[in-house]
Amino acid sequence: MLSRRTMLKGTSAGFGYLAFAALANEQAARAADGTAASTNPLAPKKAHFPAKAKRVIFLCMDGGPSHVDTFDYKPKLTADDGKSPPARPGRFGGGKLLGSPFKFKQSGKSGLYISEVFPELSKQADNLCLLNGMYCDLPNHPQAFIQMHCGVFQFPRPSMGAWVVYGLGTENANLPGFITLSPSGGNGGPVNYGSSFLPAVYQGTKIGRGGFGGGVGGAAQVANLKNPKQTAGQQRVELDFLQSLNQNALEQVGENPGIEGLIGSYELAFRMQAEMPKLMDVSKESAATQRLYGIGGGGGGAGGPGGGRGSGFGQQCLLARRFLEAGVRFVEVTMGGWDHHRTLKDSLTNSCSAIDQPIAGLLQDLKNRDMLKDTLVIWGGEFGRTPTGQGDGRDHNSRGYSMWMAGGGTKGGFAYGKTDDYGFEAVDGKMHVHDWHATVLHLLGLEHTKLTYRHAGRDMRLTDVKGNVVKDVVA
Repeated sequence: MLSRRTMLKGTSAGFGYLAFAALANEQAARAADGTAASTNPLAPKKAHFPAKAKRVIFLCMDGGPSHVDTFDYKPKLTADDGKSPPARPGRFGGGKLLGSPFKFKQSGKSGLYISEVFPELSKQADNLCLLNGMYCDLPNHPQAFIQMHCGVFQFPRPSMGAWVVYGLGTENANLPGFITLSPSGGNGGPVNYGSSFLPAVYQGTKIGRGGFGGGVGGAAQVANLKNPKQTAGQQRVELDFLQSLNQNALEQVGENPGIEGLIGSYELAFRMQAEMPKLMDVSKESAATQRLYGIGGGGGGAGGPGGGRGSGFGQQCLLARRFLEAGVRFVEVTMGGWDHHRTLKDSLTNSCSAIDQPIAGLLQDLKNRDMLKDTLVIWGGEFGRTPTGQGDGRDHNSRGYSMWMAGGGTKGGFAYGKTDDYGFEAVDGKMHVHDWHATVLHLLGLEHTKLTYRHAGRDMRLTDVKGNVVKDVVA
């Protein structure tokens, strides 16, 4: 029915509608030539150039792991334990130097130095590409955590996973392109897996509870995945009616990313009901595979059934492999509890024990399945820790820390960059978060300066207006 509001709107915006019609005709012409993208925004897309990696697993350590106790060997720090640090302008954190309570040894044929807290992961040394010259802008958890995920912390921006799916699409129309397992409940929360101004279909699908150290184990599933009151046929009828209302609203208001995203999300959610439960059932995996991930082992538990140090995180890593194998493009697995201001020795030992076997198993499983060569595995947190002590712990340090990558076209058994003799700040092979993002996109065949989205009058990108690809880490 023609209302007064509709009549006034149509009269005042008539020229706008004519312009929109012209743009629509132009888009239709491009589609007829075969140059337009698929109407499905998640459909696979061509990379800018041949890619090294097809998919990503980001093992996110929420809280800031200590680099000088894990992957950045500092013998001088150990030798000068208890001494006053040399004067450093702007150095963050006071106190006396605190030598690592852990021993380092050279591992693999490459001889990478890895701490004793990773006895299983050290066996994968020849697959690791250590990034020991990382740095970011601020030593505060929320800002650094958001910058690690979104590139910029001052304004809402799409997360790295959303950008990757926007650029490449996904390979399974029945699953999300981006899944986040037990994401952090703090430090920005949903911002870290959101899509911001990108269409909502690119945001991460959350599975499992947020918070520190949570697992996906047991009965945890995707929220509201099942509808016990309706059959699939009944749901389809109801959804068709709802989508007809949404489509009618879209036709009335014209182009609207919010409504378009809602329509796509509803359809994806319906398709997920059939495929997601099967992927979530890790009991179908062999006992040998589950043992590889540390599921069901002895000792204290991290949240998985059957107990076992690392069982919960092991389930998440196994789920991540299953999702990628099924065609999901980007999976993030979060492990909290790395903010070790006190009781460093015991706390770091417990944190590393919970992830050591699962991550080593993940790398070996991917290798066994011939997937590691084109799967980029990333490990790290928002920053590192100070070489000085904070009692029996360490404070935050954003000026130098470690991350690592494996597979996906990176150099295995290779260490890039370094901090000073004590580990205060990156001094060689420095890699800012923008450089890291640019390099991750490069490995996926995406040129970071070309992966843009028009918003607020300019072409936005993950790396803002900065970032350089570090080709020295590319195989």
